Amino acid sequence: MDHRYRPQTATHWGVYEPQVVDGRIDSVKPHERDSDPSPIGRSLTAATDRAVRIAQPMVRAGYLERGPRLGANARGREPFVAVDWDTALELVAERLQDVKQRHGNEAIFGGSYGWASAGRFHHAQSQVHRFLNLFGGYVRSVNSYSCAAMEVIVPHVLCSIEDLFVSMPGWREIARHGQLVVAFGGLATKNLQVNAGGIGNHTTRHLQLECRRAGVSFVNVSPLRVDIDRALEARWLPIVPNTDVAMMLGLAHTLVVEGLHDKAFLADCCTGYDRFEAYLLGRADGQPKSAEWAETICGIAARTLRELAREIATHRTLITASWSVQRQDHGEQVYWMAIALAAMSGSMGRRGGGFGAGYAAEHAVGNVRRRARLGAFPRGANPLKTFIPVARIADMLLAPGTPFQYNGQDLTYPDIRLVYWCGGNPFHHHQDLNRLRAAWQRPETIIVHEPFWNALAKHADIVLPVTTPLERDDLSGGNSDTSLIASRRAIEPFAAARHDYDIFSALARRLGFEAAFTEGLSDRQWIERLYESTRQYSAPAGLALPPFEEFWQAGWFEFPPVDAAPVLCGPLRENPSGAPLQTPSGRVEIFSERIESFGYADCPGHPTWIAPTEWLGAPLAGRYPLHLISNQPRTRLHSQYDHGVVSRESKVKGREPALMHPADAAAREIASGDLIRIFNDRGACLAGVVLSEDVRRGVIQLATGAWLDPDDPAAEKVTCVHGNPNVLTRDAGTSRLAQGPSPMSTLVQVERYRGTPPPLRAFVPPVIESLGT
Repeated sequence: MDHRYRPQTATHWGVYEPQVVDGRIDSVKPHERDSDPSPIGRSLTAATDRAVRIAQPMVRAGYLERGPRLGANARGREPFVAVDWDTALELVAERLQDVKQRHGNEAIFGGSYGWASAGRFHHAQSQVHRFLNLFGGYVRSVNSYSCAAMEVIVPHVLCSIEDLFVSMPGWREIARHGQLVVAFGGLATKNLQVNAGGIGNHTTRHLQLECRRAGVSFVNVSPLRVDIDRALEARWLPIVPNTDVAMMLGLAHTLVVEGLHDKAFLADCCTGYDRFEAYLLGRADGQPKSAEWAETICGIAARTLRELAREIATHRTLITASWSVQRQDHGEQVYWMAIALAAMSGSMGRRGGGFGAGYAAEHAVGNVRRRARLGAFPRGANPLKTFIPVARIADMLLAPGTPFQYNGQDLTYPDIRLVYWCGGNPFHHHQDLNRLRAAWQRPETIIVHEPFWNALAKHADIVLPVTTPLERDDLSGGNSDTSLIASRRAIEPFAAARHDYDIFSALARRLGFEAAFTEGLSDRQWIERLYESTRQYSAPAGLALPPFEEFWQAGWFEFPPVDAAPVLCGPLRENPSGAPLQTPSGRVEIFSERIESFGYADCPGHPTWIAPTEWLGAPLAGRYPLHLISNQPRTRLHSQYDHGVVSRESKVKGREPALMHPADAAAREIASGDLIRIFNDRGACLAGVVLSEDVRRGVIQLATGAWLDPDDPAAEKVTCVHGNPNVLTRDAGTSRLAQGPSPMSTLVQVERYRGTPPPLRAFVPPVIESLGT
């Protein structure tokens, strides 16, 4: 360790200064530059928890004894054998080469998810993808669990995702020019703690409060009152979950019948509005989508909808939808309808109003932006073109060779024999975990890089222990964050843990492409190269970064924020014929000929109310009368550091807390603090109940991220005794267009748990044997 510099660790939830005692993290304090630090940082003390860290390479006992077998059906059940690094690396290299020779690279799936590390170099997804690209390619995934439906629908009808986030109004702009923010899915403050790639100073909450002080009004359209900061004094419209499209249609209908819609923008800057209006007014199907019609679906009074529609039409209004509301059945429709409503509102293409996506989904959305891009570890090109939508991994493993449709393409699931997973935890972010557990048994080999004994590691064949950000140097700079940070190692690597880069370098050496992978550079030299490329990218923008050693000693460089951003659809409004959008028509596509041509009944050619398979208006609600909201946690990032102190402090009797309305609890003889069993046909989990009137009746909220803890690992269908909601959620695509995840369309029943609860083993490692025992 370089003792010349004080250690500081950059994470997705902030920068912290670790206090080290006897080689362990004793405590952490937020960096002095952070004006609103996240408490999640306290959990970093669990980085050196010997009960949870993986100390050396591990191989599942049956795999070591019998070798790879298709459908081994033993993952997650057998003990592991501790081996040395040479044994583990030789085994991994042998399996990779064997699968490549027998089945080709299309039999290898490169699994990863981008939130693993905030570093620019020690970025797990970049590391594994570079390695597999140089090995000859791999089957990849596209889009994200966070917002797959948005990522596919928005480019068809409005603009690229990159252009959307650059040009939708920021909070400072809203404070100066805006008057009303209607937030479908709310603006959850808990999400402002995190930012992909890191964050230097938490400022978004302050910027939101500036908007309120400037007179901007907020409307929280969500089943949860807590989906917005109380200080914003928002009106709460406790909508029936999954009915956002119906409510928006009711608002749009009022705009039309009262002559309040922006006829000029719709005529000059949009295409297909006439076909949508025929549907809206009932000329196409005989059912006007009136405020009264919407009330019967979304549960918001028709009078309230009409009043809100008039307010939208007479104020500079931002219509925004959270990432969470598109993680539902037909989730594409929510974003498409929000765009249509914004186009009708009179605010589209004007500063401080129009449409925006995912405000408060993470810290950067709607916040300041820097003027230069950052250097990144190059991944190279993947020789293979085969891919799957990110949330369809269980479908792929269970049904190789099966055709499926995605975004106008007819595709086929590949036959995967080896999964190489580095970064992320599918046993957190995937749906219907009992189905995933069955799918996970199908490949011949599963190789995992992990620091901790979470469910992913416990369900692997070969586990390679890796370092945490506290144990390595790196360069950090978040998605649109203005801080460039030297993340400096605080402690030595735990036990035999190695950096991902060192592991892949050693494997590349065995497979014959070490020089191509490393380019002869150490990890520190790569960090310096990425910094120098950042300096080069910054120079044209007039930004002079200091030499690397000067930066490393200072530990921080702050980019000046962009003063003025482009206005989404602003040029189009000013010059409809001379500033076209990058859509087929060059306009906002309220009706899309392209999407219509795909022939998807589950995603027609204009925004449409399509009842979800599971919602409170479905027949299934007779058996399962509560709608489950499985949103992001406030005490950790996804499942990261669930074993940390902040997450553990939030538990109820060691289980994940579930928010429930007192009336729903009373009807089931449930009291605050009771253990409850939440169940449906897919599975069950235990949780500790917290009663609150901040949740709509008929709704139960249980955050994602509790480490999966099966009551019986050998059972086909398990109960998670720790409170992972994804044993309950539905594993189905949003539609054939995006094939995104739809966990928010989930019905459950709840009962008080009686008897002695089963022991908790989420943070207990599997049985570990020594080689030769």
